[in-house]
Amino acid sequence: MILAAGKGTRLHPITDNIPKALVEFSGKTLLEIQIHKLMQAGIHDIIINVHHFASQIIQYLIEHKNFGATISLSDESNQLLDTGGGIKKASWFFQDTEAFLVHNVDIISGIELKDFIQNFRKRRADALLAVKNRESSRKLLFDKNMHLRGWLDKKEKKSIPTDVDKKVNNLSEFAFSGIHIIRSSLVKQMPKKDRFSIIKAYLDMAKTNKIAGYDQGSSLWWDIGKYDHFHELRKNKALLELINTKQ
Repeated sequence: MILAAGKGTRLHPITDNIPKALVEFSGKTLLEIQIHKLMQAGIHDIIINVHHFASQIIQYLIEHKNFGATISLSDESNQLLDTGGGIKKASWFFQDTEAFLVHNVDIISGIELKDFIQNFRKRRADALLAVKNRESSRKLLFDKNMHLRGWLDKKEKKSIPTDVDKKVNNLSEFAFSGIHIIRSSLVKQMPKKDRFSIIKAYLDMAKTNKIAGYDQGSSLWWDIGKYDHFHELRKNKALLELINTKQ
């Protein structure tokens, strides 16, 4: 699943007339980059959630014949459902599969998805979150076995442990990379409401489920969704090389 329903407010004014998914880097849209990355990992059945300028994304996919993939859409035009709600709404698409991979449309990274998928199978986790040791005001907290144990907001100076009887001490801090694999059966344990954050859902489900972290180490990673460094990124040689050689 490609999460592409966001309004792209962090990229204003670029996204005033186009959806974030159709923002271009080196002649390729973010959506095209993600579709090709998934296909290279052997994933050809893809669902994309849409909201902001949804009709543009639909027309774009038609014009490019879905880039050779089999693509379905989850329409959130009437209500933006946040990351968790978007995944839950699209869960019908995953009913016949053991697990599914979710990728934010505005994340470009050097993570090898095949290795990521193999790690999920080996660890038999209920969910596996790609994480990285990088600067971020919000961190996920993991124990020595890389099991999710809490969340830390450094700006607000508050933390949320997954176990109310334990403090979030002696845990490793990692930032979420916006790429994760979810066991399909876990969808039934998600909140009953329509709109919610998948991270908050993970924190709650980690009390009874194996929510694990996958340290992507030194592999490259960029968040494309921020205007304040968008133009610098368009000139980033490492990023452009990754897009043009890997995608």
